[in-house]
Amino acid sequence: MKVTTTWTGKRAFTSVGPSGYSVGMDATAAYGGDGQGATPMELLLAGLAGCIGIDITMIMDAFLGSITSIEIDAEGTRKEEMPKGFTAIDLIFKVNGDVPDYRIWKAIELGKEKYCAVSDSLKADIRYRLVLNGVEMTRG
Repeated sequence: MKVTTTWTGKRAFTSVGPSGYSVGMDATAAYGGDGQGATPMELLLAGLAGCIGIDITMIMDAFLGSITSIEIDAEGTRKEEMPKGFTAIDLIFKVNGDVPDYRIWKAIELGKEKYCAVSDSLKADIRYRLVLNGVEMTRG
């Protein structure tokens, strides 16, 4: 896979990959940017959530008719010193619908252990939580 990233001025860049879609990035004002795009660290969290989200919907394909919504919050904790990489990431899966929690946990586990290439590429400690129909579920 190849992604081409082109400087568009000051601290801003645009990346285009094999899909043909472009993604704009920029630094915040604290780093000399104008905030005209997502930061690379935001995109990393979005990529992680999107990757495991796609995995979960593929694994649970037969149950998608019973799910009304899936939202994944990704919260990263960063180092204080440079480079300020993530040390830990919490993924909170907020699912609504008529599906047993054990099926969602199984899909999360399969995504984590077998399918999600983004999580496999990260050094950070990734932790997973599930909120089903507004109630936090513990692994059973």
